[in-house]
Amino acid sequence: MNGFLLVNKESGLSSNQIVQKVKNKFSFKKVGHLGTLDPAAEGLLILAINRATKFSSYFLNSDKSYFVKVELGISTNTDDATGEVIAKSEVQCSSEDVKRAVNNFLGKSLQKPPYFSALKFKGKPLYKYARQGKLIDKKPRKIEIKEIRNIIYKDKICSFELSCSKGTYIRSIARDLGENLGCGGHMTSLKRLSQHNFSIKDSKIFENLSENQLISIDDAFKEYEELTLTKDDSKIFQNGGKLRVSIEPKSLLRVYNQFKEFIGLGEVTEGSLKHKQLV
Repeated sequence: MNGFLLVNKESGLSSNQIVQKVKNKFSFKKVGHLGTLDPAAEGLLILAINRATKFSSYFLNSDKSYFVKVELGISTNTDDATGEVIAKSEVQCSSEDVKRAVNNFLGKSLQKPPYFSALKFKGKPLYKYARQGKLIDKKPRKIEIKEIRNIIYKDKICSFELSCSKGTYIRSIARDLGENLGCGGHMTSLKRLSQHNFSIKDSKIFENLSENQLISIDDAFKEYEELTLTKDDSKIFQNGGKLRVSIEPKSLLRVYNQFKEFIGLGEVTEGSLKHKQLV
């Protein structure tokens, strides 16, 4: 049983709690997630099962999309609804003002991470310092907002969908949106809709999960071309050797043995094929 499970995480549970619940329910030896969701957040959580955990790193840099709600006029110390209110302001912006401010996030920019985050300072997560009243400023990080859709604004609540690069803090976008509008703001809800080629439409809540929903490792990389090797070449490939091939350089290939069994990901450079990750 190796592959990926798509979980529709409900609010209130941490990503690690879901990992443990799935591990216990199906008696899997290894379970890991491909990108955490805060306990208050919900939506798509991708779990790697058994040998699929070795391929997790290939998805950690993938783009993600979210549905987010932001309440204007109220700022919190965590930039979301779980924190303490630190400021309140009148909201006098129009719907057009809000939509324009949201769309201004499109493209590449530098983002200041929230004080309450898992980023480390001297080996310790920032949120541990913040809980002690010590607010540690981390250097702004490069992010990219690739698409923003369905912006709706009503009664101080702004909602929209966005697609973003790795490392984007949606709470920080909520905070910055409020600051840019001059009234403050915080994120009230967050739902992950997609990651890489995986969609929330194909996910299930924990209670409805079954082993039949396991996505095979090679299906998770179906955007890459296939290559089938002979018995002898399969041995060389699996032992870390290089194979001369008349193939154009490829970032990744799905490699199969003579029985059409998936044996790993390969990379072609300078006319040679070598494994990148074996099953």
